[in-house]
Amino acid sequence: MPDHPDFHNIDDGSDAIVRHLAEGLTAHIYPGEQAMLSVVTVAPGASGSLHHHAEEQWGVCLEGSGVRVQGDVEIPFAKGDFWRTPGGVPHTMRAGPQGCRIIDVFAPPRDEYRSPGSGFGNG
Repeated sequence: MPDHPDFHNIDDGSDAIVRHLAEGLTAHIYPGEQAMLSVVTVAPGASGSLHHHAEEQWGVCLEGSGVRVQGDVEIPFAKGDFWRTPGGVPHTMRAGPQGCRIIDVFAPPRDEYRSPGSGFGNG
């Protein structure tokens, strides 16, 4: 891995901003100027709380499975599936029996995710 502030490794979160979103949900966050990437690890059966924010969000399931709750719809997902959540839409997810690992991309970056902490925030 090059020693450069714009290069990171998905399996080494030592240079990330860490947020504990909920019990069993941890995000390693990498903010940029116009977008923000978050690598989220979700324990088996863990779930987040329903929340919303102004920023558009894209998610990609890297490993495992779960159910995405978006608005009033619940959609199962598995490795390789990805989705878009428009700003302002209430959403959450719950992991399947083996847990899951997700990449979330926010545009623009979420201000509350620029520092370590806990919870999803609510824009």
